[in-house]
Amino acid sequence: MKRRETRLDRDIAALLAARAFTEIRYLAGEVRRSSEDSSVEEDLERIRFLADLCHNLPGITRPRPWRPSRRGTSPTSREQAMAQRPMAWTWHTTGPEGHAWMLSHIEPEGRNWTPPPPLPDRPKGPSPMTLRQRTGVLLGRWPVKAPIGRQPLPAEAHVLKALDTNAVCALYEEAGRSRLGLGKGGPWLRAHLDPDGVHYLVPDPASYYWPGNSDGRGGKIRWWQCTGLLRMFDGEQVSSMLAVLPETFTALPSTLPRKEQLRLVRRARSTERDTYLWRRDHEAECDPQLCGYVPEAIDNHHHPTDGAATLTAVCRGLRTSVQTTSETDISNDFRS
Repeated sequence: MKRRETRLDRDIAALLAARAFTEIRYLAGEVRRSSEDSSVEEDLERIRFLADLCHNLPGITRPRPWRPSRRGTSPTSREQAMAQRPMAWTWHTTGPEGHAWMLSHIEPEGRNWTPPPPLPDRPKGPSPMTLRQRTGVLLGRWPVKAPIGRQPLPAEAHVLKALDTNAVCALYEEAGRSRLGLGKGGPWLRAHLDPDGVHYLVPDPASYYWPGNSDGRGGKIRWWQCTGLLRMFDGEQVSSMLAVLPETFTALPSTLPRKEQLRLVRRARSTERDTYLWRRDHEAECDPQLCGYVPEAIDNHHHPTDGAATLTAVCRGLRTSVQTTSETDISNDFRS
């Protein structure tokens, strides 16, 4: 049954892509321009709607074998669901207008097609380890691997580091000042991180962010995409991505035993819920009395005078603050 649904989804994608191209060609044609039924602006909006709805469909019709963006990682729950029902993302990210357009072309064809079920919510905490991942931890193998044909990261990058909240925020501020990409944190993040929490960071670039790739601005990527495991003020640990300069990461102290690093790297890589999803779920209850975040007050008055000096001071004081957390506490933190 699942294979039949997968094949039917691919057929439906081909059908809808063809219908969208035909309608776009009509809307852009000279005959349409001589009509008084609608304005140019309305036709452009319709073309934009169709292109946004259907731009992923050609890839659904001729899928390539799934490859993780990071070697050694397992597919997420959503990736597994979309492998079984390739139309799931397109169906569930459009609205009523998109649903109506798709069904208006599917039903006249007599296709016995059922819309995909909702995509699974990303679970809290890490996904279970595979046998290969467990073996890698036991044998002490560092899980971050270079894409095939690329140079591996240097030894200085094969380390997971424990950071306090001030250090995490300083790194985000540096990324924002240097315009490295992948987000810049800001007052919201500082207000919602556990102020006394221990967070973890490890260089873990996706294949498309591997150092030396084009940065899209005529240069090469000179920073490390890092995976973060952040503890929010409610105690939940979520993943995050952050661009960090190699010299900045190297200067951060390393305080964790190697075995704990291996376990925590795996936890960070397999935690599907990220800061975006945590913020989305928290937004309805976000209140100054609950989490202390006041957008106007913080945004208007939070102006670091010297971000570089802040980061330097954090690096100097981090070793002492993080070492106060015992190895037992770190192990319990991982298992919680």
